[in-house]
Amino acid sequence: MERREAGAEERTKIKLCGLSRRSDIEAANELSPEYIGFVFAPGSRRYVEPERAEELKRLLAPDIIAVGVFVNDSPGRIARLLDQGIIDMAQLHGQENESYIRRLKRMTQKPVVKAFCIESPEDAAAAEESSADLVLLDSGGGGTGETFNWSLIQNVRRPYFLAGGLTPGNAGEAVRRLRPYALDVSSGIETDGYKDREKMAAFVHAARKEERR
Repeated sequence: MERREAGAEERTKIKLCGLSRRSDIEAANELSPEYIGFVFAPGSRRYVEPERAEELKRLLAPDIIAVGVFVNDSPGRIARLLDQGIIDMAQLHGQENESYIRRLKRMTQKPVVKAFCIESPEDAAAAEESSADLVLLDSGGGGTGETFNWSLIQNVRRPYFLAGGLTPGNAGEAVRRLRPYALDVSSGIETDGYKDREKMAAFVHAARKEERR
């Protein structure tokens, strides 16, 4: 995938992750993020069965890309969900190494995103070198609600999803400071463990407002 120069002026995309209910999809259709996420990691409280994800995908506006989030899952299972059209992209949040990524990419033509926990400059460098189509830079674990030190990624030159502790309150700052390829939010748009339509709208508004400055 072509790399962009740091600071390149592009529209920052939005991914609303961890959707699991019909009302979540309805809200997403109204707000028009570029991506939504279904979590297929059984240990997550946001987990959805593939059959449920398939039902929700049918309700999703056709121009919104559905991303499946996996943790150390079978490449074959991921490829099947991609090829069945239940999801359009795969996001890997476990200890999947380069060999795993290459194997998965041989099994499907769909894009693959690899998540990296950023705790040091070495972590950012590893993300730069990943063979995944896109990378996601996170505070670790996914859905923790915690930010990481953004200064560690200021020199990352490839497109990346920014995750970890994003909220309606800091979405604009993230766009302004880092100009990431996309913002990826989950816990920051929830109330009592469920997606909150008002927080979803506030997040999208904050990110889009910054782009118009």
